[in-house]
Amino acid sequence: MSAPFAVIGAGPAGLMAAETLAMAGREVVVFDQMAAPARKFLLAGRGGLNLTHSEPLEHFLSRYGAAAAHLRPAIEAFPPAALIAWAEGLGQQVFTGSSGRVFPRAMKASPLLRAWLARLEALGVTLRRRHRWMGWDAAGALRFATPEGEVSFAPAATILALGGASWPRLGSDGAWASLLPGVTPFRPANMGFRVAWSPHFAERFQGQPLKRVALSFAGRTQRGEAMITRDGIEGGLVYAFSAVLREAIAHEGHVDVTLDLRPDLPRVTLSGGSQSLSNQLRKQAGLSPVAVGLVQEALRAGAGAAPAALVKALPLRLTGTQGLERAISSAGGLGFDAELAVPGHLHLFACGEMLDWEAPTGGYLLQACFSTGVAAARAALARPAGKG
Repeated sequence: MSAPFAVIGAGPAGLMAAETLAMAGREVVVFDQMAAPARKFLLAGRGGLNLTHSEPLEHFLSRYGAAAAHLRPAIEAFPPAALIAWAEGLGQQVFTGSSGRVFPRAMKASPLLRAWLARLEALGVTLRRRHRWMGWDAAGALRFATPEGEVSFAPAATILALGGASWPRLGSDGAWASLLPGVTPFRPANMGFRVAWSPHFAERFQGQPLKRVALSFAGRTQRGEAMITRDGIEGGLVYAFSAVLREAIAHEGHVDVTLDLRPDLPRVTLSGGSQSLSNQLRKQAGLSPVAVGLVQEALRAGAGAAPAALVKALPLRLTGTQGLERAISSAGGLGFDAELAVPGHLHLFACGEMLDWEAPTGGYLLQACFSTGVAAARAALARPAGKG
């Protein structure tokens, strides 16, 4: 009897790799360092579980930037339509929102995960929890630290699905990077940015949503929503710019962006008179309290423009990024061309967020995790025994 396949990591990429192997009739053992699988997947589902996106595939692939060429084969082989069919095959009907994003009708990850784990169990997949991968022993077997002590496992092939470095308390923490060559240091992606708010503004408006605004940077403008935090700003609108803003801050130390607080209006006019500035902004410009606060904050900081002009072009200086512990995802990781041949253990493949790619929110993150999980499993199945 041939040895089983090992999958290290029980997130979306690892579980999809395990399912693909098991559907091909292979024995599969999944190892995960946590007590429960797919913790980050469950966190992603708290806001609705955006599985994928319905836009044309070429536009979809462009969202991966420099990594698009590397990810193209995997996503073309397991595209959004295949992911939708897979979810519906687990009894989770999906719908496409007005933005083109695709969600399960349940708007949660937990029903899908329960059905998925039941399928994997029916396929004979074994899940070994609380197994932290420690590399290889002298014979090329996998080493794991467990609550009972170190154990070894000699598989027919190994698929690494170790995850990135965001939200480390939920599982993947990037510590595996010291065990492999060709790893680019992790950086936060889809994260918030720091702003030096005044204490008054931070105390009053932290946690307040900033709706129907537009952000402009480097000739690009996008509408969306954001959230004021005690030390900055986060949310989908800033996540859409996160990669370029992160790199600009790394180079310059800070970056200046512009907010349009009423992008639906071509111009804003304030009549002045006996009304306070706050009332003018609220009644005449139609600003929410937090948007009024932003204009007043800019004036206190010495902005040289009139209040009406600030409504349409409010300067905002971003002084840093929030850390990996709060980032939705991470950039960096194992290079696509990294040499994974390990002496005595040549059948080694990698997938998911541990690879060096990043993408905005909108379904692109999960799609690439699922697709690369399928691709890694198919590559492992195609590798003849005894070939490195």
